[in-house]
Amino acid sequence: MTAAEKWLSMVEAEHAQSDKMQGGVPPPQDYWRGRASAFRADPHRTGDQLLDRLLEFVGQSDTVIDVGAGGGRLALPLALHCEQVVAVEPSESMISVLQEQAGESSIGNVSVVHAAWEDAYVDPGDLVICAHVVYTVRDISGFLEKLTSHARSRVAVVVYNAPPQSQIYPLWKQVHEEERLPLPSFPELLEVLEELGRSPTVDHLEARESQGFESMEQALEQLSGRLYVAPQSPAAERLQRILPKMLVEDQGRLKILGSESLHQVAVSWTPG
Repeated sequence: MTAAEKWLSMVEAEHAQSDKMQGGVPPPQDYWRGRASAFRADPHRTGDQLLDRLLEFVGQSDTVIDVGAGGGRLALPLALHCEQVVAVEPSESMISVLQEQAGESSIGNVSVVHAAWEDAYVDPGDLVICAHVVYTVRDISGFLEKLTSHARSRVAVVVYNAPPQSQIYPLWKQVHEEERLPLPSFPELLEVLEELGRSPTVDHLEARESQGFESMEQALEQLSGRLYVAPQSPAAERLQRILPKMLVEDQGRLKILGSESLHQVAVSWTPG
């Protein structure tokens, strides 16, 4: 099995398990509707290690392509340091957040392409970035090669060291009585890049602590959705029973016992 085939098998297995737990209910057309506002961030912020690393790749006359730009968390601050940012984003609700904050911050050099990267038509840029998008991509080789073909100077892909939902894995087994099948993340990305003949630079950034929950009620509501727990189901009863034992207080927030911190990894390479 090639690295790309392994990646695809992990994505399909995770999706099949998720579909089983959801009982065949199709996902919403815009997954981020109702959540997009949480992805706002001050374009003028300082002390963001990921942003600082990306800024090392950016010149004032450069064009940056942000693939999966979301609410503009990276696109907007980068736009303050370059000539143009092209934000490629399929979610209408995310685009609304990005455009609203661009207006509020008087940032006028960001253009939006409303499409998934696989379907997007954009001119090449100097730097192509893609943060926390690739986990569910099926054709990972084609996706990465398209990123590379659109970069004149550098590609930077940001992922976590482990699957983004891995912090709730300790709950998954107890609620569903089976192990959670993981999505691919940093280790698998490296394998695919090696298979493609790339020798990337790898920057391990600071750990990202779980934000936790304000209350037991909030934890139950949010975790029910993330665990695909249907109301009044046996899984819902198990979650209600075990949750008080699985949450610990940490600096005024409730966090899942046994969950490990995630840290971001910036994986970058030149297109030559």
